[in-house]
Amino acid sequence: MIPNPEIYTDFQSLARLRTQARENSPEALRAVAKQFEGIFLQMMLKGMREASLGDGIMDSEQTEFYQGMFDQQLSTTLSQGRGMGLADMLVKQLGGSLPAATTKNDNKNISGMTTSQDLPAAAVASSPSSFGSPEEFVKSLWPHAQQAGKELGVSPSALLAQAALESGWGQSVMRHPDGRSSHNLFGIKADARWQGERLVMPTLEYAEGKAGRRNEPFRAYDSFAASFTDYANFLRANPRYGQALAVAGDPQAFANALQNAGYATDPAYARKIGAILHGDTLNGALKMLNSRPIT
Repeated sequence: MIPNPEIYTDFQSLARLRTQARENSPEALRAVAKQFEGIFLQMMLKGMREASLGDGIMDSEQTEFYQGMFDQQLSTTLSQGRGMGLADMLVKQLGGSLPAATTKNDNKNISGMTTSQDLPAAAVASSPSSFGSPEEFVKSLWPHAQQAGKELGVSPSALLAQAALESGWGQSVMRHPDGRSSHNLFGIKADARWQGERLVMPTLEYAEGKAGRRNEPFRAYDSFAASFTDYANFLRANPRYGQALAVAGDPQAFANALQNAGYATDPAYARKIGAILHGDTLNGALKMLNSRPIT
């Protein structure tokens, strides 16, 4: 179910972030700067399109609508990470500190969003519960992955690969409107059976090969440990994941079975998990833990 509670490319949402920044929150200051950069990029893209010499042969109101959606997502994507540097400049000018450099993610895709059952837009990073690097992500979550892996019979590395895909190595964990982390590492939705805290996120679903957006409720936890525990319980409580648990000893077969059971609508979900599982980033972090790398 893969991203912030909102896509802050509109001025109303930006105003809410600006209010938080006035409370001297460094996380909010960083978020405001990133969203300003996103709005700037969106305006620049719009200006470039309007400067074209006449309409194209395929132009219509519908194509303009989808171009606008694409430009909005593209501007959001381009402003993520280190962006074009405008946000860093603003943060520095306003007395804030810049985030530590992070290692390139294995799971970065063309949309700039991590991938999940349904795909929330990129969440605000730079928070107290974010991780400074993939190595920190693996080191911090390894004990929880071991415990959940033991309960499910799944390799802890496979669980970390899925969590990395879902959360962008912890940098795109979904957030409440007040900035609190949901600690949701596996993008599990909050249906009628869920009695805990929840938050609503814009998501991108694939249906018949086409992507569409809608708002969906997701589960929220008090800690990342609780996210791993609920993930294990979630799989065991749902009969449709029985086949995945039956092949839990084979990480790639497990990922394939999850996708086949409908855990994610992204048609490349299992392949992306495999890419992270066998990628240099995860294996490098595991080596730092003196763990045996995936071969």
